[in-house]
Amino acid sequence: MMPYKFITVEGNIGAGKTTLSQILQQKLGARLILEQFADNPFLPKFYEDQQRFAFPLELSFLADRYKQLRDVLNTRDLFSQYTISDYLFIKSKLFAKVNLPADEYHLYETLFDIIYPNLPQPDLILFLHTPLNKLKSNIRHRNRSYEQAIPDEYLLRLQDAYEQLITGDNYRTLILDTTQTDFLNQPQQVDRLLDLLNRPYDMGCHHLDLS
Repeated sequence: MMPYKFITVEGNIGAGKTTLSQILQQKLGARLILEQFADNPFLPKFYEDQQRFAFPLELSFLADRYKQLRDVLNTRDLFSQYTISDYLFIKSKLFAKVNLPADEYHLYETLFDIIYPNLPQPDLILFLHTPLNKLKSNIRHRNRSYEQAIPDEYLLRLQDAYEQLITGDNYRTLILDTTQTDFLNQPQQVDRLLDLLNRPYDMGCHHLDLS
């Protein structure tokens, strides 16, 4: 019996969060929570004009993520003992800090801090640390038109923000370097990962090795 009932898979844009979450969901028979971004009307606008649309984008993501996690996590599932999510709620604050000017971020942070304590926290975070060249390759491959012009500098800023977020003892975080991973075509890597997920870990960061 795996000791972690609620696992969140996180990483930069294009890190492969959704793909791995779906694989883990199938292997564990878990409930799956996927971020609902495709229908967000502000996302394509944001990539065209970040300064104008950053604040409504971040507010809409905050509301959507909160509602989705609250509705799913507060509903008992009689058929599954595990839940896999492809996003961590506090990433809302991370993206807002990167995208918003100081005055707008202060207002956003106030709203975030009001609702954040109402959500259950994951038992384990699996962070996919992915180099820039692989992020860009994955973004090109999935071919979402509004993502194709994302600047390298923006991806690197997000990477730095993620690293600041996950370091420390606030979370139980497993860091996986995905440079050589291919979970779709290398099933032995999935088996190795599942074995590592079954082990006990203290709070803080732990680096995984799939070799």
